[in-house]
Amino acid sequence: MRIGIDVGGTKIEGVVLTNHGEERARTRVPTPVGDYRATLAAIAALVGRLEHETEPAASVGIGIPGTISPATGVVKNANATWLIGRAFDGDLAALLGRPVRVANDADCFTISEAADGAAQGFAIVFGVILGTGVGGGIVVQGAPVEGANAIAGEWGHNPLPWPEDDERPGPPCYCGKRGCVETFLSGPGLALDHCNAGGRNVPASEVVRLAAEGDARAEATLQRYEKRLARALAHVVNILDPHAIVLGGGLSNIERLYAHVPRLWSAWIFSDHVATRLLRNRHGDSGGVRGAACLWPPPTV
Repeated sequence: MRIGIDVGGTKIEGVVLTNHGEERARTRVPTPVGDYRATLAAIAALVGRLEHETEPAASVGIGIPGTISPATGVVKNANATWLIGRAFDGDLAALLGRPVRVANDADCFTISEAADGAAQGFAIVFGVILGTGVGGGIVVQGAPVEGANAIAGEWGHNPLPWPEDDERPGPPCYCGKRGCVETFLSGPGLALDHCNAGGRNVPASEVVRLAAEGDARAEATLQRYEKRLARALAHVVNILDPHAIVLGGGLSNIERLYAHVPRLWSAWIFSDHVATRLLRNRHGDSGGVRGAACLWPPPTV
């Protein structure tokens, strides 16, 4: 059995997969936001609960909204900021009494969708997380791309490309810069944009609902969002030229994105024809946790 854990901004989810990728158990708990030790304890308790339902001593893979720095061995670039600077993998391995494998949550999502999800069979896959933060992962010929600095796919902390005058300098980002893609395309970024444009101060999901009901301000917000997403993904296509882009995270449930964004992005893609497919994920919000479990290969018999 392989356990996968996905540490998110609001929840920690766990799953148990068999060696054939079949799901045996699943559970989730709230994330102890801001409390590192409580986060470790919550993960350990979740692993214990999953093993109680299946079998003990399973392998554990974990996706986090950041990465382990190859230079320092501690977490960097995490929008779950209480993880930054912590020896997360070592601390958790000591708590669980076994080795763990840790990867960026967007990498885990992309591994899952490229293996047996929406992008199965595509050679170059860019996976996108549009949620509390904005992340990305790259899989080529079935293998994740990490890179020399363990930041491959981190498009969320590039500036929004081809910015319009009213988008400069952009909202402040926790990374210390302004105008990052994440500040525009995350759920909180969409909600902030709607509020700043004179709309109600409501979550992104409510903006989507209002637009579907014909609210003009909400519709204008979603149109700005779609144009920004098209520009940001066009930048990725121009550099990586993926065969498929798969959307995950809460905002991937906005169905209109899959029709509207590909109609828009060709204006910024340096090609006479765009063959890249924009796909909705197959595994829903399970993609990241399934990919985390797959950080450990099935044992050979």
